[in-house]
Amino acid sequence: MDTTEISAVVTGGASGLGLATARRLVEGGAHVVLLDLKESGGAAAAAGLGARFVAGDVVTEDGVAAALDAAEEQGPLRAVVHCAGRGRQLRVLRKDGTPGSLDDFADVVTLNLVGSFNVLRLAAARMSANDPVDGERGAVVLTSSVAAWEGQIGQVNYAASKAGVVGMTLVAARDLAARLIRVATIAPGLFDTPLLARLSDDVRDALGTSVPHPSRLGDPDEFAALAMHVLENPMINGETIRLDGGLRMAPR
Repeated sequence: MDTTEISAVVTGGASGLGLATARRLVEGGAHVVLLDLKESGGAAAAAGLGARFVAGDVVTEDGVAAALDAAEEQGPLRAVVHCAGRGRQLRVLRKDGTPGSLDDFADVVTLNLVGSFNVLRLAAARMSANDPVDGERGAVVLTSSVAAWEGQIGQVNYAASKAGVVGMTLVAARDLAARLIRVATIAPGLFDTPLLARLSDDVRDALGTSVPHPSRLGDPDEFAALAMHVLENPMINGETIRLDGGLRMAPR
């Protein structure tokens, strides 16, 4: 896919992986809409990029549709990179032996997994109406995590949600192949995002040294570079790509 003059939506685009991806897309000549929560600072982020911002929740149809509408005002929607998501610490049993919160499990699975499917289904419906260009109508890049394979203690909800995204990827790609729409997923390891920025410098340094090579936290622009390559390379389809510097997470 040539990203010049295409319309694209990046969810979670106000910061971190999403913002870096939006920047790459704008530099690649795309018309970009950032979709993020109202309180995310997305309006300022979009203004700095020369993009548009739409406030919305990825788990609602209306929240996603508004961003897709805004993108299609600038031309057919051909690319979506879905970065919105979050974690929340949860164990199967609390320290006192009582069951972990079902609400905390369901909330993370709803945002990370149900939200991913919601964005995928609504974006694919728009893309399916496009005229093919170079043999495809569009591409969707989802975001998982290395926790899908090596979830740590306290990540039972997050790991389950991200494993669900991995499981969905090939099935969705097969399902949408007849529509000439590709689906692929990136599974990042430890990246220097606002979530990790809350940690102390010594903890961040320790996390970075746990990565075999390069022995540091990933830069969001490295995620963005891969997202762009996935969009641009028509043979990447139905695949989940780990982006982790060789990291395999320990139990805790």
